[in-house]
Amino acid sequence: MTEESILPLAAVLVSAVAMVLIIASYRYPNVREGWSVLAALAKFGIILSMLPDVLDGTTYYWSLQESLGIEFLAGIDFVLRADPLGMLFALLASFLWIFTSFYAAGYMRGLDEHAQTRFFASFAASLSAALGIAFAGNLVTIFIFYELLSLVTYPLVAHNEDDEARIAGRKYLTYTFFGGGVFLLAGTVLTYWLTSMTADGATTAFESGGIDALAEAAQAEPVFAQAAFFLLIAGFGVKAAVMPLHSWLADAMVAPTPVSGLLHAVAVVKSGAFGVARVILEVFGPGLIHDLPLNVPGIGEVGLNVPVAILAAFTLTAASIIALRKDHLKRRLAFSTTAQLSYIVLGLSMLHPFAILGALFHIPAHAFGKLTLFFCAGAVHVETHTDYVSEMAGIGKRMPLTMSAFAIGAAGMAGMPLIAGFVSKFYMLIGSADVGGGYWLFASALILSGILNIAYLWPVVYTAFFESEDRHDAKPLLEFPPGGKRESYFGEEVATDGGNPVDEDEGAAGDDETDDKPPSGQPRPADDDAGETEAAGAGTPLESEPDADEADDDYEYAVDKYPSDADVPGNRGAHADHAEGHHDHGDHHDHHGGAPPGGWTRHSPFSESTWLMLMPITVIAVGAVTLGVIPDYAVFLDLVIYIVEGVFGMEWSELSALSHEEILAEVLA
Repeated sequence: MTEESILPLAAVLVSAVAMVLIIASYRYPNVREGWSVLAALAKFGIILSMLPDVLDGTTYYWSLQESLGIEFLAGIDFVLRADPLGMLFALLASFLWIFTSFYAAGYMRGLDEHAQTRFFASFAASLSAALGIAFAGNLVTIFIFYELLSLVTYPLVAHNEDDEARIAGRKYLTYTFFGGGVFLLAGTVLTYWLTSMTADGATTAFESGGIDALAEAAQAEPVFAQAAFFLLIAGFGVKAAVMPLHSWLADAMVAPTPVSGLLHAVAVVKSGAFGVARVILEVFGPGLIHDLPLNVPGIGEVGLNVPVAILAAFTLTAASIIALRKDHLKRRLAFSTTAQLSYIVLGLSMLHPFAILGALFHIPAHAFGKLTLFFCAGAVHVETHTDYVSEMAGIGKRMPLTMSAFAIGAAGMAGMPLIAGFVSKFYMLIGSADVGGGYWLFASALILSGILNIAYLWPVVYTAFFESEDRHDAKPLLEFPPGGKRESYFGEEVATDGGNPVDEDEGAAGDDETDDKPPSGQPRPADDDAGETEAAGAGTPLESEPDADEADDDYEYAVDKYPSDADVPGNRGAHADHAEGHHDHGDHHDHHGGAPPGGWTRHSPFSESTWLMLMPITVIAVGAVTLGVIPDYAVFLDLVIYIVEGVFGMEWSELSALSHEEILAEVLA
């Protein structure tokens, strides 16, 4: 049942209105950031009000033509539609924006970042575009919001305004706006043209299980239908960071961590995975994809889904291997995101109900887990200006709650039981096993990637809690010199640089004679990608670190370089008092990454940072556990089951009892 309503439009416009109010309140930081929180609550409330009816079978829609009598394009309407798949994405993004608003305020104030008003305004605009993608009712509408999302997130990616940020911003636009947009537009045009040849007339509107007119047209023009499929997958695959269209994501990590968290682990990249779901489930549908095979020389006929599945399996494996060698924490998390997004694409492309359920449930599972990890990385940066894993030895005693939450997020990414990631990956493995045949390769890729997840995320937790600042293990995967660094000890007199012992006159690590050495015990290694450097003001090489007396003159953080845009006449004092009172713990702002002289200062869990950052970290980490422990009571799983039932036209109890061949026979019939 469909019901015309203004609610989908209101959900999209709430944050757009908030953007105007944020800009108008630039003189008053508390008011400005209050608009972000209020808009997030209002957006989530609107979406939540539609949820019960959507789960009961009602689809809310708003049409430009029916509501205002305006024809958007010839034969194409501008439609916003709150259906189960759109609600999955919208509910997730709006809920997480509430806590990201608090976190962003703590992060931006903690670093006294410049252009905070622009940041919060762009953030609100981005959520408006993301909700437009979620509620888009056809390919043309989703294309408009898809491109708009790239434009409004550019100021966030290029926020630092240095050369690295500008280069990353241009690369981001080149890939997502121009590259992804061209592919998506071409696929949309082909779909419109194909459906125009049928008796029902041209359409690009989403239909659960696939567009009937497209299935009819594909029989007459199979080559063009195949081309439309791959163009649409490529267009959405850019934002989903499927290789080889992935490199923009790691470079975009120069953005502030709240951007990396919500937009690059939830909204932006999830819009790509969400678009792939729309194409597979509601444009072509499993039946047409299976019934429209490719003729591969030497192999024979393969379904359209197989090349997509192969590419996704390669991406999740290769990205996990690349993440192993990333010492910069946010870049390691970026390649982890590349891998995790391909879990979603792989699960969808297997066309099995269990695999599709796992893929769709992985959208919230990954969002909660990865947002936790990014929040933790940002808190570590704000409090200690540490960005590299090799500088984090012993940091668990300085930030126990943050690093404990990081351990939860890492377990979820690896698919450990009792965390949300386990549930989604378990269903994907069941689906790949039930399909059988060559699909065991995809199951193997899922298992291998899970092992690699442990390999690149567990060392962060181990380094934080089980190593000390002056005594930590060599990590040859992270450090270029074979065998590790000279300062990485297994014992008092044993080095790992190929056997060269420590000179006696150098003294033991931690003695007064070695106080001029980097406090972390080893120089910061460079990442293995040529030309990759950290943004200005972060990550000065330890081997060239100046003396403490010279640091203030030669090196500046953002707090020194950029006054907040809230420091305007009439409001300077209030913000200055906040900045001066922010965590005067004495163990940061006096060094540039790694432990300070004398080691980390031990803190209790709730004194390591501000509540603005600790509260979101705690809530999102608890959410990741909740989705893993009681998934049956989580609304996301109910939505996912409802989506799968609609795609295959059967109740979940019936689908669970059928084999893959029987399910396909029912769908194709």
